[in-house]
Amino acid sequence: MRILNWLLVIAGICGLIGVRALEDTLFYDPFLNYFHEANKNIEFPAFEWGKLIGGHLFRFLLNLLFSCLIIYGLFKNRQWTLQGALMITIVFMISLPIYLYCISDRFEIGYLFSFYMRRFVIQPLIILLVVPMFYYRKQMLSKENKGNQA
Repeated sequence: MRILNWLLVIAGICGLIGVRALEDTLFYDPFLNYFHEANKNIEFPAFEWGKLIGGHLFRFLLNLLFSCLIIYGLFKNRQWTLQGALMITIVFMISLPIYLYCISDRFEIGYLFSFYMRRFVIQPLIILLVVPMFYYRKQMLSKENKGNQA
């Protein structure tokens, strides 16, 4: 059983790496080159709102799926996996409209602010907070259970 859990974690990590590695072919995102260029004076790219939002939603769903595999593989707890998915979704639902506003404002709000808002939209950064939080919770529950047995 332990091997299956580690396979889930490895599959999740490989999935997240695959999403990142194939981002230019899997998703419609004309801002990939805009933010990857060292020259910040590159022209603001033309884009289609519907395709852009659809691409971000598709990427979010893939990142969410692979993140949930990691959480479940590490903690073997369906409730925690759902809580992690909810937290990841909430952050996405907050950051996507802010990022879309940045786009509509042509990043006049600030290049770095827009860059980092985009990171929260396209990257599964919240997994870096969720995993340690659940690990801490697991440790606290373990200590609590040991204290109750004494």
